Amino acid sequence: MAIKSDKWIKEMALNHNMIEPFQADQVKSNDNGKIVSYGTSSYGYDVRCADEFKVFTNINSTMVDPKNFDDKSFIDIKSDVCTIPPNSFALARTVEYFRIPRQVLTLCLGKSTYARCGIIVNVTPLEPEWEGHVTLEFSNTTSLPAKIYANEGVAQFIFLESDEVCQTSYKDRAGKYQGQKGVTLPKT
Repeated sequence: MAIKSDKWIKEMALNHNMIEPFQADQVKSNDNGKIVSYGTSSYGYDVRCADEFKVFTNINSTMVDPKNFDDKSFIDIKSDVCTIPPNSFALARTVEYFRIPRQVLTLCLGKSTYARCGIIVNVTPLEPEWEGHVTLEFSNTTSLPAKIYANEGVAQFIFLESDEVCQTSYKDRAGKYQGQKGVTLPKT
C-alpha cells in the first residue's frame, strides 16, 4: 500500500468525483478571520464538519446500546457552533460526500487543533467502494464544555492505495452505511 499525495487526491476528486464539494488548496481563513483549516494537504484531505449535530444527553436516562440504539439519547442542533457538554460526545457529518475507489482504503485522523483541546475525533475507515457523507464522532474528554465549528476543518483523511484490487468491496457486501446522507446513527 502507498499513501497518496496531493496530486493524486486532486486528480481523483476532479476527474472521478471522489470528494464533493472539493477544495483543491488548503483554506486557512474566511471573511470572519482565522479558521481551522480544510482542503487538500500534502498527503491527505482535511474535511469540514456540516452544521447538523446530534449531541448526547442523559435526560431520558436511557442506556447506550449499539444493538438497540435509542435516538432519544441525542438532541438535534443545527448551528454554526456546537457545544459539547463535559465528558460527553456529539455526532456530526462531513460537508463532503465521498466515493472511495475500489483499490483505496481511507483512514481518519483528528486535527491537532482539536486534539490539543481534549476533543477527539473518531471515524472508522472508509472501505473500498464505500460512498456517502461521513458520520463524525467528537468526544469531549475534558471537564469543561467544548466547541466544534461547522464549515471548518475537523479531521484529516489519508488515502492508501493497494497494489491489488480487493476481492470484495463494501459495495459488493451491500454495507449498511452505503450511500448515507446526514448524520447516521448506529445500525445492526
